[in-house]
Amino acid sequence: MLFGQKNEKEISSLGVESYIALLAIICITLHLAFQYALPKFQAYALYPLYITLALGGSLLVLELIRNLINFQFGSDLLAGISIIASILLGEYLAGSLVVLMLSGGQTIESYAIRSASKMLEVLAKRSPTIAHRKKNEAIEDIPVEKIAIGDTLLIFPHEICPVDGEVTSGNGVMDESYLTGEPFLISKAPGSEVLSGSINGEASLTIKSTKLAQDSRYAKIMQVMSETEQKRPQMRRLADQLGAWYTPLAIIIAILAWVISGDAVRFLAVLVIATPCPLLIAIPVAIIGSISLCAKRGILIKNPIVLEQIDQCKTMIFDKTGTLTYGKPSLTDQTVYNNFDPKEILKLVASIERYSKHPLASAILDKAGEENIKLLDVQQISEPKGSGLLATVDKHEVLITSRKLLTKMGLERDVSLLPQGAGLECVILIDGKLAAHYRFRDSPRSESKSFIHHLFPKHGIKKVMIISGDREEEVKYLANYVGITEVYAGKSPEEKVELVVEETEKAKTAYLGDGINDAPALLAATVGIAFGRSSDITADAAGAVVMDNSLKTVDEFMHISKRMRAIALESALGGMALSVLGMIIAAFGFLPPVAGAISQEVIDVFAILNSLRTIWMPTKISDM
Repeated sequence: MLFGQKNEKEISSLGVESYIALLAIICITLHLAFQYALPKFQAYALYPLYITLALGGSLLVLELIRNLINFQFGSDLLAGISIIASILLGEYLAGSLVVLMLSGGQTIESYAIRSASKMLEVLAKRSPTIAHRKKNEAIEDIPVEKIAIGDTLLIFPHEICPVDGEVTSGNGVMDESYLTGEPFLISKAPGSEVLSGSINGEASLTIKSTKLAQDSRYAKIMQVMSETEQKRPQMRRLADQLGAWYTPLAIIIAILAWVISGDAVRFLAVLVIATPCPLLIAIPVAIIGSISLCAKRGILIKNPIVLEQIDQCKTMIFDKTGTLTYGKPSLTDQTVYNNFDPKEILKLVASIERYSKHPLASAILDKAGEENIKLLDVQQISEPKGSGLLATVDKHEVLITSRKLLTKMGLERDVSLLPQGAGLECVILIDGKLAAHYRFRDSPRSESKSFIHHLFPKHGIKKVMIISGDREEEVKYLANYVGITEVYAGKSPEEKVELVVEETEKAKTAYLGDGINDAPALLAATVGIAFGRSSDITADAAGAVVMDNSLKTVDEFMHISKRMRAIALESALGGMALSVLGMIIAAFGFLPPVAGAISQEVIDVFAILNSLRTIWMPTKISDM
């Protein structure tokens, strides 16, 4: 890595590395052409190499000095010393090749990495800057920062809602997929809640703002994403971990050879063969080969470091809906009370659920569609926090709630009439009377249970958790089925991040989620895995994207990582062991610098060829 561990500011320097790599390629090509193909220009053959070393080499020397001051002894440090040694030895071509290896390796890797700042740019571009405020029948455009709580705002067709609020007039639909991860439209009527960042449909809506712009849902997600990225700890790359002990060892051997023999050439000879090419090339080759294999298996690698880290994770955290389940609940049982007509109940409930963003709403609407029920207009709707969904439709007051809320309302007698058993459910009251109990099933993925149970014996995962925004009874029902004991339900994106950060401080974590509300948690985990393609923001936050929504593919990803790490270690440690042997021979004066450089190139070839094995499809890639 040319500039060691990079923070957000340093990422901009990747463009410089690309230019250095291009310059090195051009200059090395010119050198070879002048030296061997164009005899008339042979006298100028070294000049292109001087340019490469003066520009690229000078950056490395500056970085070398900084690392020495900070007592950092990574593979970059040794490469910098190798360039200085090559200059002192007159091995300008070798020095230029080291510059190319360093800058070229980082340039290749940068194409596979997209930083969180890109996500924030996308979010910021979507955020509206102007709102239409209605005051005394007049409409004025104001900056969103000047919106006050209680302001009346107009949301025109296809506009993005600037703040959280409540519909006061108008009927329409909004796309809230950016906020919830659910790929369907939510109907809106007077009393409905609207979220900042959602996209309005064909009809204009009038809303009353309930939060300031900076306190709204969309702004909060942006804030959490930004804070998470700033606090995210840097992961040490495998090359740096190995280089931390290899570099001091090489320098000690070189110094001892010089001091004991009194011959400075031996110091340079040791450093030439000590050039950490197995670290600088073999490991990136193994990673790039694994990225290619992942692509063939429907896994998109957004950040190559996840291939190094997933095999080291000890805690795996799941979102619920759409990851461990298929995310498509269905209405399976309808129990009716007090002589109500089942079809009439379904008509009233489905008419209301058009305006709900609850995952069960789609199941009720699907059932009404199957029975060809014509939906009614809703006069008034509200969803007070912790009270259920209350609406007036066809002159009836309808409440869709839970058995827990019935108990809080003092309706224990009605609760005693409800069917027993856990799972997804809702209770319907019409004009204050118990009308029906609906039970749903969001089917767990066929491989969920086997995947959870094989994580410890096959991957060394010691702790498995569910962190979900869904209701507690729903999450616990699924957790019991698949065999997960640690459950956190009803969590907001901010709370998810807090839990993930807390767990990551204890051990390396992998987080698996599919909605934009999972994006901050994906970013906070050691390894974030986006499940499916429901959100571009989620995909950008994750280090890897499993394109086919299959837990078996997640297992394949974990095995590819394990195999990549093993092959990378074989290449790096094997190459380093041969290099150490060469250093010892050089220290005793039996391997001059030129022969050492040739020996190092032979070692590099073997290390790279071994790393290329990661491209090949293994006989068995999953144990599920």
